[in-house]
Amino acid sequence: MPTRTTTPSPLLLALREGTRDCHKALEARLPFFSPGFDPAAYRCLLQAYYGFHAPLEARLASYQEPGRVKLPALSLDLQALNLSPADIDALPLCQALPSVHDEASALGVMYVLEGSTLGGQVLKKAMAERFGIGADNGAGFLDVYGERTASYWRSFLDRLGQAPASAAAQAASVQAAVATFQLFEAWLGQRNVLI
Repeated sequence: MPTRTTTPSPLLLALREGTRDCHKALEARLPFFSPGFDPAAYRCLLQAYYGFHAPLEARLASYQEPGRVKLPALSLDLQALNLSPADIDALPLCQALPSVHDEASALGVMYVLEGSTLGGQVLKKAMAERFGIGADNGAGFLDVYGERTASYWRSFLDRLGQAPASAAAQAASVQAAVATFQLFEAWLGQRNVLI
């Protein structure tokens, strides 16, 4: 078992710093807390999330642990929000995805996806308060790991800490993370679900 330290790994620090601006830019445009956001808009947003996650998880399959996939939760949420399996299969899928060609780029993409599970903890409470939507009726994706969220995040940080420390690998991870934020924001913009 890896030894845990309280000092962030150089890769984690580089990812935080390198993605700070694009992370803030995307967060500012997400509609979860906007006044006009309603259950119909929430459903459209989840459809757009599905369109990005479905092809991206396929691209990450050889790098990601099976227990970290989020697509099944998104599918169940969309079914709870009255989409049939055929409707879900027919959803548009994003074609402009970040490149995943090695462990370094995969870690950069996963940094964004795994980090979003932390933000999901705030969003799940907001959706429950606003719309009465919980894990069993449309917001399972927001709490995809449930009680394991903190431990999954710590184990991902351990993985970052064990990653190759070369400058080239670190740069590739940061570049992939930035691309993930930017391409996700562009996709959500194309789907007209941002503010």
